[in-house]
Amino acid sequence: MKLARFPLVLTGIVLLFLYLPIVVLVINSFNESRFGGTWAGFSLKWYERLLHERTVWNAFKNSLIVGISATAISTPLGALAAFSLWRYRTALQRVHWGLMYAPLMIPDVLMGVSLLIFFVACHVPLGLTTVIIAHITFCVSYVAMLARARLQNFDFALVEAALDLGASRFDTFRRVLLPFLAPALLSGALLAFTLSLDDFVVTFFVAGLGITTLPLYVYSMIKFGSPPLINALSTLLLAATFIIVGVTHHITEKK
Repeated sequence: MKLARFPLVLTGIVLLFLYLPIVVLVINSFNESRFGGTWAGFSLKWYERLLHERTVWNAFKNSLIVGISATAISTPLGALAAFSLWRYRTALQRVHWGLMYAPLMIPDVLMGVSLLIFFVACHVPLGLTTVIIAHITFCVSYVAMLARARLQNFDFALVEAALDLGASRFDTFRRVLLPFLAPALLSGALLAFTLSLDDFVVTFFVAGLGITTLPLYVYSMIKFGSPPLINALSTLLLAATFIIVGVTHHITEKK
């Protein structure tokens, strides 16, 4: 019994190490005190102040624009890349496979610097457009990897059978292939949106002057702003994340 308890205790210690800081952050978001060292009473004043911080919501709006745009473009591109990698076995596909894996392996700093040099060399003005393009470059890879993993269990004979029975290629895609890929595409889209919303390093290099996303603004708040506002904002984002994950899991389980 003592040996059986050790994995349970070790798991509890790891979970405590991972989630205790988050619990402390949530608690301090309701702390009357400006500093988290002492408890001065329950208060919602930091949430009230957060509602009147226009710069925070402008940064959040920019993050939503970038995240939704990058997700909407990278999801179909990733699905097409996954299908191409799965369906065709050529020497050129090995190069394609390497290009898909590269954004997952390259450090964010190197990717940000290289994209900045590319945009400057092409005389592309830095702004939300360059941020969206930069986020697409790494979001496509994550979607493609998830979709390709899903395709490993797909029998292509189903597509051939649908074509033999008179279905058009579009109907075959819509009724056979797309429903099978839907859970992976949904997971890939959610992952792409989360990574885009959370990205700081790449965005820092390609955003340009006057463009601020939420991670960039939180970084500036840590240096010059109010820590309690960061706690309140982080708590709201955490709650939204749990809601999105719960809804996505419910939809995926049904499929």
